This record gives sequence, structure tokens and C-alpha cells, in this order.
Amino acid sequence: MCWPALHIRAKLRAVPPILVFDTFSVFFRAFHALPPMNTRAGQPTSAVYGMSVLLLKLLREQNPKGLCFARDRPEPTFRHQQYVDYKAQRAPLPEPLVSQFALLDRLLDAFGAPVFGVSGFEADDVIATLARGFAGDGEHVCVISGDRDLFQVVREHVHVLFIGRRGQPHVLYDEAAIAQRFALRPEQLPSFVALVGDTADNIPGVHGIGDKTAQKLIAQFGTASALLDGLEQVKSSAVRAALSQATERIRQNESLARLHSDVPLPKGARYSAFTADAKAALRAFFEELEFQSLLPRLDKLATR
Repeated sequence: MCWPALHIRAKLRAVPPILVFDTFSVFFRAFHALPPMNTRAGQPTSAVYGMSVLLLKLLREQNPKGLCFARDRPEPTFRHQQYVDYKAQRAPLPEPLVSQFALLDRLLDAFGAPVFGVSGFEADDVIATLARGFAGDGEHVCVISGDRDLFQVVREHVHVLFIGRRGQPHVLYDEAAIAQRFALRPEQLPSFVALVGDTADNIPGVHGIGDKTAQKLIAQFGTASALLDGLEQVKSSAVRAALSQATERIRQNESLARLHSDVPLPKGARYSAFTADAKAALRAFFEELEFQSLLPRLDKLATR
């Protein structure tokens, strides 16, 4: 069992990147990508196994300068305060996944890398803040996630490795890949979502506005706010009327979709290298969970 092969549209630069993991997104993708797995004692392990496979793969292929993890907090965020139905449609997590959260904590502890979660914000906001800070320092960043919301953080020194669903390839997005897929710049994507909505987050779109129309409008006006300010310039009377009737929804949607890149992070190291101590801790953890197939892969990894 393994993750799908990486289909890279744009190669990472020769400079070793800092890997920033969208923890729960990767964890959930791993759970759904693999069939059920259990230890001899009956403990489910598929999610933590799949995530471990990906982590080892990226450590081997990218030899990163360091890594860190971002995760959601259990408290409501500012988005829930703005929109009570934000993500309200999501079903409860399956018990075999919930039972692995403690193992996830232990996996992260074994790596010894910083884990960031800030009350009132989502992991995506934390990642946007980390990516902005790293890029500002001249570092190269690879964000690992299965969440398209993070496409907006892509910039010159920041890529997003998008983890596909079961059977789908992973794709590395840089600015060119974003332009090829959306015909927009990364920073324009929240304005695009403001018009079409986002079913994953339970954000309703504007009735009658599809992807192609939204793309053309945002490409023309630049932002959702500029579009609303210039409605008289929209040629189609039907589109103009739909936008006019949904003005408040569009503004709210854009606010919900746009990530904050100024989250107050705790003081301390922002990332850490993969060390010999982490390697030893992972070996003990893998042996306990009967991940024998991962031990040779772990042994081959270089440490810093």
C-alpha cells in the first residue's frame, strides 16, 4: 500500500524547502486513501500509516531544510462567528479515524518539529502566516495539503503539494500551475470563491454564476470588491442583477475564503530539521505499531 505517484507540474528549486504540513487534511486523506489496517491488538492504524508513508517519501525526495505542522483547534473560529453555518454540513468523523488521533499526536511528537494551532483561527490561516514569514526570509516553502483553500498562498517561493483523493495523483502547484488551472492569480482565488461558493466549507455561491462566468468577471475586475463597485460595467443584465441581489453574500463569502497571514504565533522555533533523535523516536514508534515495511525506508533517510 502506498500513496499515488507524485505528478509534479513544476519542480521545486534546488534549494531545500521547508515543509509545512496541513496536519488534519493530510491525516484525513491518508485514512480515505487506504483500506482498513489494524495492529494485532486491534488498534486501527491506516491514517497514521498513510501519513507516515508520505512524510518519509517527502523527507527522502526533498531532503528539506526543516518541517513544521499546523493543525486546527477545537474552538470555533472567527469564520463560525461570521457565518453560523460555516462547515455545518460535515458529518461526524468515523470512529476508526477518531481512534487514531492519539497516535497522530505521538507521530508528531516523534518528529520533534513545531506544531502550531491558534485559537480562533484555522490551520489554513496558520499556514498562510508561516508561508508568508518563511518566504519573507528568503526560504523556499512547500505546503502539503488536500485543501484547495491553500492555493491562495502560492507565490514565488511558496508551492502547494495538493494531495489528491483516493487514486488521484498529487500535484505540485506553483504560480504557473494556478494560472493554468484557474486563469487567475493565487491572490484572486478568494474572490472567485466569493462568487461560486465552496461546498466543502458550506459557503453558498451566487445563483446563476458558474465557474466560467466567475473567472471572467474576476479576471476583468481583479477582485470581488472591485466587481461590486463597478456593477454598471457588467454587460449581461441577468448577471448584473444576480450580483446586485447577492452583494452582502459576496462580501461575506470573500471574507470567509480569504486566509489571514498575520496570525499571532507563539514565540519559538518555526521549524526544525529532521534529526537523528527524531529518526530513533520514529523507529520505536513504527516498531510498536508493527509498521515493519517502513523501517528500511526510515533507515535510508539522511538527518541534519
